[in-house]
Amino acid sequence: MGNFLAGKVVAVTGAGRGIGRAVALAAAAEGARVVVNDYGVSMDGASPTSEIAESVVKEIEAAGGDAVAVADDISTMAGGQRVVDAALTSYGRLDGVVCVAGILRERMLFNMSEQEWDPVLATHLKGTFTVFRAASAVMRRQRSGTLVGFTSGNHQGSVSQANYSAAKGGIISLVRSAALGLHKYGVSANAVAPVARTRMSANVPTELTEIGEPEDVAALVVYLLSERAAEQGITGQVYTVAGPKIAVWAQPRELRAAYAEGAWTPERIAEFLPGSVGVDPMPLLSQVEGMSRAAARGDRPNA
Repeated sequence: MGNFLAGKVVAVTGAGRGIGRAVALAAAAEGARVVVNDYGVSMDGASPTSEIAESVVKEIEAAGGDAVAVADDISTMAGGQRVVDAALTSYGRLDGVVCVAGILRERMLFNMSEQEWDPVLATHLKGTFTVFRAASAVMRRQRSGTLVGFTSGNHQGSVSQANYSAAKGGIISLVRSAALGLHKYGVSANAVAPVARTRMSANVPTELTEIGEPEDVAALVVYLLSERAAEQGITGQVYTVAGPKIAVWAQPRELRAAYAEGAWTPERIAEFLPGSVGVDPMPLLSQVEGMSRAAARGDRPNA
C-alpha cells in the first residue's frame, strides 16, 4: 500500500470494470477510502446488476483497503447525490470524484434515434454533472477537493458516434466551467481522455497505434487527485494518457480574425473569408478518407 492519497476519500463512477475499476483499485492502494459506483450495465446501458460494484469492494478489502459500493444510476440527480452521500455517511468527507461511467450506442447520424441519443448523453454528460453538482457543494464547504471528468479524443468528432462525441465535448466544457467557478474555493477540475484496452476500445474500427492499459490511466488520475497536483495548480486541463505517452490538449482560442469596414454581407464574406480568415484544417477528415480507402482494399486502417 502506498500513501499518495493517504487520508483522502474518493468516489469513482463506472468503477466496476475497465478504467474505472483500475482507478478505484489504484486509489485504494495509495491510501484512499473509496466509494465504488457502478450501475452494472452492459455497454449499451442494459441489464443493471449491483454485483459488479460489490466485487470491486471485495477486491479492495482483500488487499487491505476500505471501500463501499453504490450501485446507483448516476444519470439521475438522486443517483449522483447518493454517490456523494455514501462518502459522507461512511467516511465523513469527500476529497475527489472521478466520473468514468459511460455507455455506447453507435449509429450514423442520419440513422440515429432519440433512444440512441438520450441514454448516451444522460450517462456520460449528465452523469458527470450529477456527481460534480453534489460533490462541488461539499467541496465548496470544505474549501478543497478535486473533480475529474472523463472525455475522449472523440470530442474532435466521430464518424458513427455523434452522441458519444457530443457528450465528451460537453464534459470538457463542464470541466472548464467547474475549474473557473470553483477555483476560489480551492477546488480543482480536470479531464482525462484515455486510450486504453477496455471493452469499449475493443470495438474501435481502427488499429490504434498508441494505446496502453487501464492502469496507466489510473496512475494519472491518482496524481490529479493528490495534494501534489493541487500544489502545482493543475486545473482546467485535458490530458491524454496512452501507455507511455501523456499529452495536454490546447485551450480553445481564436486562431485568426479579420474586420470589415461597414456591415458584412454574404457576398463580401465569400470574397473575404477564404483568404483573410481561412479555415483550421480538420485532421480527422484526412484520417476518414484514409479509412475509406483502406476499407475499399479490405484492410483495417491505422489511427
